Amino acid sequence: MLRRIFLLLLAAGASLALYAAETATPRLSAHAKHYMVAAAHPLAVDAGLRMLDLGGSAVDAAIATQLVLGLVEPHASGLGGGAFMLYYDAKRNAIRAYDARETAPGAVTPQLFLRDDGQPMAFNDAVVGGRSVGVPGLPRLLELAHARHGRLGWATLFAPAIRLAQKGFPLSPRLHALLAKDTNLARDAAARAYFYLPDGRAKPAGTILRNPEYANTLRALIKHGADGYYRGAIARDVVSAVRSHPDNPGVMTEADLASYRVREVETLCTMYRIWRVCGMPPSSSGGIAIAQILGILAHTGMEKVRPGSLEAIHRIAEAERLAFADRNRYVGDDRFVEVPLQGLIDPAYLAQRAALIRPGQSLRKAEPGTPSGVKIAYADDATDEVPGTSHISIVDKFGNAVSMTTTIEFLFGSHVMVHGFLLNNQLTDFNFLPQENGARVANSVYSGKRPRSSMAPTLVFDGTGKLYMAVGSPGGSFIIGYVAKTLVATLDWNMDIQAAIDMPNFGSRNGPTEIEAGSQYENLIGPLKVIGHEVSAIDMTSGLQGIVRSADGWSGGADARREGAARGR
Repeated sequence: MLRRIFLLLLAAGASLALYAAETATPRLSAHAKHYMVAAAHPLAVDAGLRMLDLGGSAVDAAIATQLVLGLVEPHASGLGGGAFMLYYDAKRNAIRAYDARETAPGAVTPQLFLRDDGQPMAFNDAVVGGRSVGVPGLPRLLELAHARHGRLGWATLFAPAIRLAQKGFPLSPRLHALLAKDTNLARDAAARAYFYLPDGRAKPAGTILRNPEYANTLRALIKHGADGYYRGAIARDVVSAVRSHPDNPGVMTEADLASYRVREVETLCTMYRIWRVCGMPPSSSGGIAIAQILGILAHTGMEKVRPGSLEAIHRIAEAERLAFADRNRYVGDDRFVEVPLQGLIDPAYLAQRAALIRPGQSLRKAEPGTPSGVKIAYADDATDEVPGTSHISIVDKFGNAVSMTTTIEFLFGSHVMVHGFLLNNQLTDFNFLPQENGARVANSVYSGKRPRSSMAPTLVFDGTGKLYMAVGSPGGSFIIGYVAKTLVATLDWNMDIQAAIDMPNFGSRNGPTEIEAGSQYENLIGPLKVIGHEVSAIDMTSGLQGIVRSADGWSGGADARREGAARGR
């Protein structure tokens, strides 16, 4: 007992020293009076900022930013993938939520990822090739969002990306490192010719990459709108690449592409203290999980807890553990499964869940609760998502905002390149087994279904109803913890947005408590173990991009763990 008390006191002292060290020389957030863009690559930020300079809307800037990201950060997002977008319309004081998640082709069966012996395929065997490719949603989203919320001409938005694709851009050190590490991309002839030297080595950092095929794809979108992608030559070539893959063919058809539609869904908004926090409903689990985490933490007085302390990490990890337990049982595409949405975010239910958190003892593994509205007993499903995603946060001079998380799923997606862009592997976000322990899995594969996501684009409003914050991150199932950490740091601890993003990552996905490897939070591993946590120090490469209202405009932060930037005027 004395040893335990000593370690807890030692941890408290260590966390004080840690927080002092972290805040001694903080990186400065960007500041702007009128408008701002935060995204994962400086060239993409430049493109978005140019649209705002021309008087464009946040959606105009988001489209230009995304089109450049698909070129300079091709491993993370692009025309071969999908996205979730929250748009705040300041004039109408309304939020629009768009689900452009990829869908399973019509000919898909629940046995998609099962071997002949009925056992699930290994992930690497499933992901590379046409089998894992879902029907992309991003081009339709960009067209729809522009039609409803754009101010500039459609062609104007494409100019920066076309110019960079034609004239070239320097291959970044991070992209070079990812190319050098990947063992499958060079198997695709188009990707091999574009990314690699004749001897098979990744092209060096600084190499000028030119992608005229991507430029031609963008020109087709300018001329024909999204139909230039979903019908005609590009559609035929996408389908051909999927169906004729030599090792792992898929079943997508041109009819699947032609019939794709973006879903406009009802924004999921809940209160956290004085703040109104808004996110995505299913098919993403991100908005529900963030609402649950904050709803649980609302009963723990997080504003009084010291940042970086053992107590802070314990409480947040426990809240995340409880949220992931519910996520893994109940959440999937709500057109196919009964998601008890209102029950999961009901304040009374979350108060019951919060009561399970004990100050000096971890739950280790939380069990799902029984919220109101449960109609079907689904099996627990901890299907993971791997990080190959990006995020864009934008505020324009009219007060409109975009928070958009965009993805091709895994790094380099399915490793299939067509017309200058990579195709997603989004179908591997489904559970490979249609049933577990005799019960149906909410996130099982089905024709026309959208796989469960953890993407959590978020908008926050203050007590007067004013837009306060736009934030989000890539990171697979880690996204939920990354965004929750940043919200607590800004809303409870009044941290600068850049300092909140830079803060070491940590949390739990209802397994071990995970600490960012190499961070000073590793000093708390011993004390966490004393109170029952199983702890893992792992890479937690977030890509948080956030914008927060300041006294004279906006403050922006971008994640130094990637290549992000935040800039404005």
